[in-house]
Amino acid sequence: MAPLLRNYRFLIGAFAVIMLFFLIKTSTTVGSSMDIARNVAGTINRPGNPPDFTTQPIEANSGYISDPKTENANPGVADAVKQQTEQAAKASGASGKTSGSCGKDHQYVVMVDAGSSGSRVHVYEFDVCTMPPTLIEETFKMLKPGLSSFKSDAVGAAASLDPLLDKALEVIPENKRGCTPIAVKATAGLRLLGEAMSSKILTEVRNHLEIDYPFAVVDGEGISIMGGDQEGVYAWITTNYLLGNIGAESKRDTSAIFDLGGGSTQIVFEPSFPPTEKMIDGEYKYDLAFGDYQYELYQFSHLGYGLNEGRNKINAVLVENAIKAGKFKIGDNNRPHDISSPCLPPNMTASDVNVKLADGSEYTINFHGPPAGHGAGAQCRFLADQVLNKDAKCTVPPCSFNGVHQPSLVRQFQESSDLYIFSYFYDRTRPLGMPLSFTLGELADLTRSVCNGGEDVWDAVFGSLDGSLAELKNDPLFCQDLSFEVSLLHTGYDIPLSRELKTAQTIGGNELGWCLGASLPLLNGDGWKCKVSKLN
Repeated sequence: MAPLLRNYRFLIGAFAVIMLFFLIKTSTTVGSSMDIARNVAGTINRPGNPPDFTTQPIEANSGYISDPKTENANPGVADAVKQQTEQAAKASGASGKTSGSCGKDHQYVVMVDAGSSGSRVHVYEFDVCTMPPTLIEETFKMLKPGLSSFKSDAVGAAASLDPLLDKALEVIPENKRGCTPIAVKATAGLRLLGEAMSSKILTEVRNHLEIDYPFAVVDGEGISIMGGDQEGVYAWITTNYLLGNIGAESKRDTSAIFDLGGGSTQIVFEPSFPPTEKMIDGEYKYDLAFGDYQYELYQFSHLGYGLNEGRNKINAVLVENAIKAGKFKIGDNNRPHDISSPCLPPNMTASDVNVKLADGSEYTINFHGPPAGHGAGAQCRFLADQVLNKDAKCTVPPCSFNGVHQPSLVRQFQESSDLYIFSYFYDRTRPLGMPLSFTLGELADLTRSVCNGGEDVWDAVFGSLDGSLAELKNDPLFCQDLSFEVSLLHTGYDIPLSRELKTAQTIGGNELGWCLGASLPLLNGDGWKCKVSKLN
């Protein structure tokens, strides 16, 4: 009987140990880990709690969580915790929006793009608890004219930014303004004014910001003319950041960007080479560190080949040819002259166009398109190809145009990676019904329809599209602009007609361009410090 009892006790003890083991295991098991991904949309939408977390006492909003059992057992401790939590919540609410994951306030950045055709302000709000920081919201406003149009009126140029700066004041909470960095970056338009005028304008802009506005003005290059290499690289960062190509946990293929401004155009991409080759050193090579990865980029800014400058280059050829043909004399610029142009649709006229020649002389011209039924789109392309200076000496082959070295977009860039064209590429194609993705050949087809078609063709092609027909009839420059864009992409950059292009003005509600890419580094606090308000 005694051995049987001992066995019975042994079985009960073993069963108890086994049950205790399972109890400990189940109480310490945690659900699978979550991957936190950066949301690149304009407004962040956080994912909900996973199913295996729903039974835990976790709420969407931070703060005190009521638990009657604990409160009844330790009322004094519960009251103290509740009071302290409420005080912390009030302090957080008074200081601005707070990121839930680390407790840091959202950070604002103001970036002013002083372009050749107008000025724009971008007000960004970031969650700085993620790496890289997550863009929460962007506010955008633009106005015309640009700073360069004021020339010698530096005070007027600075004051022209007031509506943009007032917009920033509307968006940013008052207690956050002193620690919000602001930068003003001018591009090709101001650069073309010359050193004397541009320096006076930028000095006046800095004084105006430091005296009349509460933001923290970025030191040094914060108010400056941005180099073309920076403009392109920052646009590349913006595009690939919004697409999720950079800043991810793993290194991904990146998109090439082609930014067409008024005074210059930029190309930036990440070429790939066989093991035995590498990128040639030079001004076009740009080494970039972003997140945990290094990127070796090709970049170049073609100054003088923006859309406005491209128009002038084509028109200058027509004026020079007219002078050579004896239609008017050199220096005869006291009155407008009439010249035929293959870059206008049939029966259309562009009046009082100011044309500046290479020697600095200027002429006022009335350009007239060919007669009805005789569109000359191919001849306009001939002129556009001509101004690209494709035959210039290429000292470091291969070259794109004007003798500038460029790795091949066919051999050194993956066909599966996207080519993004934006700014004026978007502005001159979208109103005519072009989708967000098309081949370069389809862009050439559009150009032929615009340049060669009369009103009957336009009615058939564009009549059913809202607003497109009115755009064409009211703007005689579409033919010239589209011809220049096709020549730039095909003849200049050597992109095949079969290659697909993507265009956009925004990605996820956020503007493309260089501004976002230039704003991200300011989040590190380099080059600026909070502005202390004066006490009355």
